[in-house]
Amino acid sequence: MRHFPAVFLFGFLSSVFMAPALAQQVEPPDEAEQTEPIQPPVDGGSVVETNETLDRLFEKLRKDPKQSSARATARMIWREWSYSGSRSVDLLMTWAARAMGTKDFSKAQDLLDHVIVIAPDYAEGWNRRATLYYTIDDFGKSLADIETTLALEPRHFGALSGLAAIMQRIGREEEALEAWYKVLEIYPANKQAQEAVIQLEEALAGRRT
Repeated sequence: MRHFPAVFLFGFLSSVFMAPALAQQVEPPDEAEQTEPIQPPVDGGSVVETNETLDRLFEKLRKDPKQSSARATARMIWREWSYSGSRSVDLLMTWAARAMGTKDFSKAQDLLDHVIVIAPDYAEGWNRRATLYYTIDDFGKSLADIETTLALEPRHFGALSGLAAIMQRIGREEEALEAWYKVLEIYPANKQAQEAVIQLEEALAGRRT
């Protein structure tokens, strides 16, 4: 599976705010922010055990064509991602999600900054802050955090969806399409990605004719 190199993401940072925004707004990834206290995974244990659980879940997700059951598997993956292994970090993440839910973005950012300082190798901390930056339209910072998320967890379909959404928002439709393709490689039954691919393929085909 190919990954986005660092130069791909950082190459956009200087031009993000100069690119024209699309008239049609792209929704952020449809996974709801977790506001309840984070619970350890069912198979929780060592990092090796957690990675083995994720590998099994991703294989199941890749082979499942049904949206309902694939969505359930995706939620299990999100649960594995959400559990940091540190009660302090999990508590900060819960507080940050609640702050996001009440649109207290300043507080949420402060809490997520603490998460990243305490646990810099925790991919979901970076992804959650990327989502925050996306929400407040700070696409440059969101892209930087997406890059770190994908470096730590290349299969993170949520971060890839965020990347695709940003590319679409700033009019980089070919790059958006490539990101959505990567989402579908990992999560073929993802309805949001399926619909975005159809829309973008039709739009790009219309411009080439």
